[in-house]
Amino acid sequence: MDVGAVSFGLDNLPYGVFSRPGEPRRVGVRVGDHVLDLAAALGGDVYAAPSLNPLLALGRAAWRETRARARDAAATGDHLIPLSEVTLHLPIEVADYVDFYASLEHASNLGRIFRPDDEPLKPNWRHLPVGYHGRAGTVVVSGTPIRRPCGQRPSFGPSRKLDIEAEVGFVVGVPTRLGERAGAFEDHVFGVALVNDWSARDIQAWEYVPLGPFLGKSFAPSMSAWITPLDALEEARVEGRSQEPEPPAYLRRQEPWGLDLTLRVELNGETIATPSFRDMYWTPDQMLAHMTVNGASLRTGDLFASGTVSSVGQPGSLIELTWNGADPVKLPGATRTFLEDGDVVTITAWTPGGISLGEVSGKVLPAT
Repeated sequence: MDVGAVSFGLDNLPYGVFSRPGEPRRVGVRVGDHVLDLAAALGGDVYAAPSLNPLLALGRAAWRETRARARDAAATGDHLIPLSEVTLHLPIEVADYVDFYASLEHASNLGRIFRPDDEPLKPNWRHLPVGYHGRAGTVVVSGTPIRRPCGQRPSFGPSRKLDIEAEVGFVVGVPTRLGERAGAFEDHVFGVALVNDWSARDIQAWEYVPLGPFLGKSFAPSMSAWITPLDALEEARVEGRSQEPEPPAYLRRQEPWGLDLTLRVELNGETIATPSFRDMYWTPDQMLAHMTVNGASLRTGDLFASGTVSSVGQPGSLIELTWNGADPVKLPGATRTFLEDGDVVTITAWTPGGISLGEVSGKVLPAT
């Protein structure tokens, strides 16, 4: 699929939150280079809300009804506002944020980099989707500048190894009660967003033993302004990658929830990688099942992400692309091992059928 052929047509209709100057935030769907004002087109307080959370909480039947009504309204051409006239905002109130580590290639590459004399994967990796809890309050919308973080490395100062992580995120609509497990993936998850889980590799390397990521990951995960509903991705669904050993019963797949998505990672306008999401070892339904198997509850607006999407020869992070700085990426008139101040990273994605997932983009600002 040529990236130029991806679309925001009536088979897509991703959801976001927008405003015009002097007007309140409200819900819209993207139609080409316009946004359909759902509050004006459909009426109802749920569409006049400043986030998607009230709509997310209504559940799958309401999501499908809204999508059908939005498609009919978009076809009339009424209540369409040019994107050039609006500001896009964080589409959800993020309740909790979880990041996984679901790519076999990514995990293996990092294992080889950091433990060259040992097995690349830890013994637990093929038995469960490894993850960690991030910081919901620092998730920002695409286009928000990213301030270079400071921390111990082990001396204190600005990160010298600021990196990207090209990821796919999943937005929860229907919650669960504390002590119960999630049901079917499609009954809880509303849609898909792109995520850049920026990573300060040097800060992370010093602090993560023995408890895991903290300051090196929590400073500003970025997500796309548009959330693509699961119903728009039906034709992109694929069987998940084969798994050995067979996972425990609660992690066994009931439906094909692998997704055939191609990601494009651009650094200062130059493509540096095009990893495939269909190659991920753990699929999002397994991530959801693992999140709640201990009785941890879901909340409307929860965001969980896949971890870096890497495939053979197409890693989704600079630490892999440069082998921790040993082999710099070549750009026109420059090279990069890790991100420098002023760099702009943009991640896009699309399906074989041309459904676009929009973009997540951010510019690196100097540390304060």
